[in-house]
This record gives sequence, structure tokens and C-alpha cells, in this order.
Amino acid sequence: MKLNKMPKEELEQLSYQELAKEILEEEGKNLNTPTIFRTICDLLGMSDEDYTNKIGDFYTSLTTDKNFVSLGDGTWDLRDRHSIKVDLDEEEDEDDELAETEEELDDELDDMAPEELDDMNDVNDDLGDMDDEEEDLRVIEEDELEE
Repeated sequence: MKLNKMPKEELEQLSYQELAKEILEEEGKNLNTPTIFRTICDLLGMSDEDYTNKIGDFYTSLTTDKNFVSLGDGTWDLRDRHSIKVDLDEEEDEDDELAETEEELDDELDDMAPEELDDMNDVNDDLGDMDDEEEDLRVIEEDELEE
């Protein structure tokens, strides 16, 4: 049954997401958030103030509901009318790039002079010393400050 032919009492039993799903099914095309919510408000006889106060929550509910998909042009449609293509080659390319970067870093380390490596180790040692110093820190009570 079309939404505009349903009694208001039945419409009020449906959630905003259920109404949005029905609206998108009836329209057969993607719609933006204000259009969907304005249609819902009109069906339920809600005021402009209700529209303004509740549209943000409605948008949030669309983003968390798996039945809807946000399209790049600011509109929404039903997820089951869209397929998502996963490009596995892209993941392989990223893995290849990481392997190349790792090889470059290994080559760079191999090319470093022993003195440079010693300097890097000294920096790491200094960082380790900072951890030791933090262990000696403690909270001073107010009465200890007066002494």
C-alpha cells in the first residue's frame, strides 16, 4: 500500500527509517536528506519546527542504518539497489609499495657508515634513559610542600 494512502495511525507506528525505505522504494530513485525527511514530516503532519529540530537525528539514523547508502552527490538510496566493487589489485599494489619502501630502508641502513649507526643507537639509549627518570617521579602531598 502506498504511504499516502495509509492511515496516519499506521504511519505513526513506523520508524523514520522504515518510512524512508518506503519513500525511496516508491520513488524508485535516490533522494537527498531534506526531501526524504520533509516527506516523512508531511505524512505524519509534523510542524516545520519538528522538521528543523529532528532532521539532524534523522540524518544520523540514515548513516547508521545498513539499508541505506550515501551516494557521492549528497543523496541516499537503498543499499540493495547498489553493488560495491572491491578492487583487490589496489590492495596488492599497496603491499608492493610497502615492500619496496622496506627494501629502500634496508638499503639505506646498509649504506650508512658505522659512526652514523652509533649515533642512532646513542639517541635510542637516551630515549631509554628518559623512561628510567620517569620511574623516580612521584606525587608530592600538600603538607610535604610546607616543610
